Parts: sequence; structure tokens; C-alpha cells
Amino acid sequence: MALPKRHRLTRNRDFVAVRRLGQRASSAVLRAGVRPRNSNGGRLPSRFGITVSQKVSKRAVVRNRLKRRVSAAIQALLPRLKNDLDVVIVLRSAAIQCDYEQLLQQLKQLLLELEVLNGDP
Repeated sequence: MALPKRHRLTRNRDFVAVRRLGQRASSAVLRAGVRPRNSNGGRLPSRFGITVSQKVSKRAVVRNRLKRRVSAAIQALLPRLKNDLDVVIVLRSAAIQCDYEQLLQQLKQLLLELEVLNGDP
């Protein structure tokens, strides 16, 4: 299932702003960038963008499968995420060999490192 629309990062300028001005963390499977949104009061939901380069796989089917897995992992973590952030997740070639649980664990680790998650349940 796709991320709810209010949690999606869609504009190119938002992706560029996160890449240029955001905090970054990386692992062998994922890279993540985080940038605070400009809002009043911290009430806007965090937005996520997921990218998979053609270097990862030439086949769109494979790239889209990876995006769906990461999207599902983000949905599982939504209740624990802080508000008012723009987050860009970039998948690396090693992600092809990972199953959902491994991607979820890697994503959780990166988001904790970037202080996007509210603690560990």
C-alpha cells in the first residue's frame, strides 16, 4: 500500500532542498537525508521521498518493488515519527538482496541515527 498523500514528498525542489541542506546518514543498503520543514507549531506531518537509481537495477519492476517495500516500512513506523520533517530515502544496490525485515531494520537504524524516530517501543 502506498504512503498517504500527506506523507509524500513530491516536488523536485523539496528533494533538492533535502539533499543540499539536510542532515545525512547512510548504511550499506540505504542513504537518508532529513531537513526540517518550515511550519509554525510542529503540526505538519513528516513527508517522505523514495528514490532508486537505474544503477541499482535497469528493470523498473525491481526498482518499484524496492520502493514499495520501503514505503511499507515507513508506514509501519509512521506512529513513531516526529512531525515537521522532510526525509529522502535513497536505496543502494545492496537493497536488492534484502527482504522486508532487513530493510525495515536498516531504515529504523538510520532514522534513529538522524533522530527522526521517537524512541524504541
